[in-house]
Amino acid sequence: MPEPKVAIPVPSDDPKKKKAEDVKTDEAEGDASKKKPNEKEGEDLLTRLQESNTDLYRPALETLRTLIRTSTSSMTSVPKPLKFLHPHYPELQTLYETWPPSEDTSLFADILSVLAMTYSDTQPRGTLRYRLLSASLRPTASPLSEPGSWGHEYVRHIASELGEEYNARELGEEETAKPDETEADKPKPEPVGTIDDLRALAMECATFLLHHNAEPDAVDLLEELEIVDRISELVDENTFERVCQYMIRCVSLLPQPDDIAFLRTAHRIYVQHRRFPQALSLSIRLGDPELIRTDFNAPANPLLKRQLAFLLARAQVPKEWLEPQATEDGIDEGESELPEDLLDCLSNTRLSTHFRDFGKELGVLEPKSLEDVYKSHLENTRKDVGAAGFDSARGNLAATFVNAFVNAGFGNDKLMVEAEEGNSWIYKNKDHGMMSAAASLGLSLLWDTDVGLSQVDKYTYSAEEHIKAGALLATGILNTGVRTEADAALALLGDFVDNKSVPLKTSAITGLGLAYAGSHREDLLALLLPHVADETVSMEIASLAALALGFIFVGSGNGEIASTILQTLMERDDKQLEEKWARYMALGLALVYLGLQDGADATIATLRAIEHQISKQAEILVDMCSFAGSGNVLKVQTLLHHCDEHIDKTPKDKDKDKDAAPEEPPRDDTFQAFAVLGIALVAMGEEVGSDMSIRQFNHLMHYGDPVIRKTVPLALGLVSASNPQLPILDTLSKYSHDNDLQVALNAIFAMGLVGAGSNNARLAQMLRQLAGYYYKEPDCLFMVRIAQGLIHMGKGTITINPYFSDRNIMSRTAVAGLLATLVAFTDAKAFVLDKYHWMLYFLSTAMYPRFLITLDEELNNLPVTVRVGQAVDVVGQAGKPRTISGFQTHQTPVRLGTTERAELATEEYIPFAHVLEGFVVLQKNPGWEKEDKMEL
Repeated sequence: MPEPKVAIPVPSDDPKKKKAEDVKTDEAEGDASKKKPNEKEGEDLLTRLQESNTDLYRPALETLRTLIRTSTSSMTSVPKPLKFLHPHYPELQTLYETWPPSEDTSLFADILSVLAMTYSDTQPRGTLRYRLLSASLRPTASPLSEPGSWGHEYVRHIASELGEEYNARELGEEETAKPDETEADKPKPEPVGTIDDLRALAMECATFLLHHNAEPDAVDLLEELEIVDRISELVDENTFERVCQYMIRCVSLLPQPDDIAFLRTAHRIYVQHRRFPQALSLSIRLGDPELIRTDFNAPANPLLKRQLAFLLARAQVPKEWLEPQATEDGIDEGESELPEDLLDCLSNTRLSTHFRDFGKELGVLEPKSLEDVYKSHLENTRKDVGAAGFDSARGNLAATFVNAFVNAGFGNDKLMVEAEEGNSWIYKNKDHGMMSAAASLGLSLLWDTDVGLSQVDKYTYSAEEHIKAGALLATGILNTGVRTEADAALALLGDFVDNKSVPLKTSAITGLGLAYAGSHREDLLALLLPHVADETVSMEIASLAALALGFIFVGSGNGEIASTILQTLMERDDKQLEEKWARYMALGLALVYLGLQDGADATIATLRAIEHQISKQAEILVDMCSFAGSGNVLKVQTLLHHCDEHIDKTPKDKDKDKDAAPEEPPRDDTFQAFAVLGIALVAMGEEVGSDMSIRQFNHLMHYGDPVIRKTVPLALGLVSASNPQLPILDTLSKYSHDNDLQVALNAIFAMGLVGAGSNNARLAQMLRQLAGYYYKEPDCLFMVRIAQGLIHMGKGTITINPYFSDRNIMSRTAVAGLLATLVAFTDAKAFVLDKYHWMLYFLSTAMYPRFLITLDEELNNLPVTVRVGQAVDVVGQAGKPRTISGFQTHQTPVRLGTTERAELATEEYIPFAHVLEGFVVLQKNPGWEKEDKMEL
């Protein structure tokens, strides 16, 4: 049977209209049905609160509270009750004012506090105000519920308002409100809660934040309320590590004295959780002998103590600080002597042997010849012209330094140590060149106190004064950073300090300064201080004695040295203070205050009273040293202000008759050079600051006077020592072709500093081109050679970067060495290119192997697999992200670049150090073998 066909009419317009109407009515019905449960309930509860029957208040408030708390179904939308109650907020406020104080009122205030979040733009700090009112109305027996019970957003809201409120009360930063609001609002906010109430609430919020992985927020909140030291009460086993890491990263961005407070708080937390290596590294940063001693003596584990001793030896902390102080009750007398094994670690006595083993592992034990470094067959110069342009004495002198830097620490170079008797490289130099050649022996035998002294000894009996002086300096250099029981350096050099001969005297004084850098030895104070105070000795001797004391007492704030140097600066006559050496006296004074921040204020005030212009130089040096590595922005600004003074040199030529005019300009110039170095010194502590300083240096290079321009390359070298970054290399390459030869010379040296010990191929190529470019300029060619030596320092195994322990701790002795060298280059013609090229050896205090050596419990080499990659900053990131990127796996010992970090590849061993760098003591992980067997 066929299906019936039904014709369906398809009208074009009408049904559409009908449909639209239907939809509207549907929507209206839907809205009404949607509206009922939420909005109606809310409105019912509101009417209940407005009735006279007080018994209904409590249940209504309880229901309202539950409604708000349970409604946060999705993370994106505003909770429905808040949305519907938002329009009623003003009437609820007026209703609240009419209620008498009671527990119900307190609950009402608590709910208003949550609603106030939706009104935060028109009525600032309402959430906080009602929260405090609510708390004040509760009886002490039943305190208010935790702020966290209202959810995360509420806590964050309270936290932000707490900071504003605290600033408004403490600093009077009251926001300007409209006149009609001020009358209504002003009387209200004032009385609610005291500062202590605000702080108590902040502690509750911080506790919540810490438990919810928001450690940075918790630290920031407590910092705003100036109670960051109390965070140590809140942290636990899971959160303390992240809190401390965040606090330590903040230090370089904080003003004083918050930076010190943060370090001390992090230190206290580490000690609470018995993380002594971390605690000790913070004590070293603080430079506090008391804390260092307690941290060192706290752990009972002998292996951990050895690890701490290695850390202290790297930081060159005087071992006298660790000896228990003589107390009245005599508690500490039992431990008066440190055990032998700890003394070994503290004195760095095995550094030399480990370094040579490390060289053997890397296959660089063989000595490098000069040709290996220069690769002159790659230079595009004509041989005959090259020979004529560079006189042989200058070439030999350069070769002396190159050979010393390249083979530093290995003690097997062909020119000096291994040379046959009478055929030594020394005799290929003239006069003062002999002194540097003899001293280069010390660099070649760096840290090797046993073999080194016997090698140097034969030259101390030489009839030639310069060779003898060089041998004395070599004795000082090879003892750098290593302490021995025998005190050989003092025994050998002490007698020559009062010698009649100037070269011998200066070498002995400088040698002592290098050998005992950072040791704070009182017996050397008595030996050297008279030379500073004695007005009959030349400025050269007095200044070098001051510098040696600066090295030995670096960062000690020793008042006796400071007052003696100040006295000398006041009493010496102007003619002597005009000499080029005066800057070293000022530097000696500045080094005593290295890193002490406000500790130098009194000295700076005294310097301002000195009428001679040297006071300006000294003031800037002391100021910049006291804030070295702190990243203090205000200091950088002050130093930049010194650079923008334009010193007019014209009066010097025109007015010959005026006495004041001719002597002013040359003095004034030098202080600007120090200010430029100061910017680098203050900013080098943290990455953001050093990047910004590089930009400032570009400006100074464009607009600065010649004295500033010639110092800018040196400052770049200091900011990025042993850390060849491409932008800096390109900038220096540009400066090395500058029209002003002094700028070019310093740029070439800075290239050496930036690439020191990195074997950077790009830099080596640049320097080979420069050797061709400057073949007719003996000074520049000499500098190119030195820079080539620096780049291949220790055949790529040594760094001069003053930061260690994951670039967190600044080595004060290293900074002292770098500064002393750079100050010589502020007037290269007078020092390094004159007779005082031995000043390049000041770098020896900053030289240290860039290795990671893992040791077993007997302190013997223990090869393990480690991953080495670029360090990544993961502070404040969620979860456990990788701390290194692009890693390679190696067997220890391995070489670490300046920006690299290492981590153990397996969990077979547990390291005692928190940062894998230098010497790391390992202990077998007891749980490791069991796991292995399970897998089998």
